[in-house]
Amino acid sequence: MEILRIILTIIFVIDCIALTIIVLLQEGKSAGLGAIGGGATETFWSKNKGRSMEGALEKSTKFLAILFMILAAVLNINF
Repeated sequence: MEILRIILTIIFVIDCIALTIIVLLQEGKSAGLGAIGGGATETFWSKNKGRSMEGALEKSTKFLAILFMILAAVLNINF
């Protein structure tokens, strides 16, 4: 059981580092100066966001966050 705990801890640390890096790579949600002049909200970029790099970062953030929560709960169990 101790080997399993060590493996899960290593995966947890890797997940924490990856989650931190991916969150830092994402762009901010603020509209910037475009919101002052009433910039167009329906652009090509916003319509195809799921297929872009930003969409991939958001999906991987969700996956890594769920993995983080599961590993944190499992590692908290005293087995």
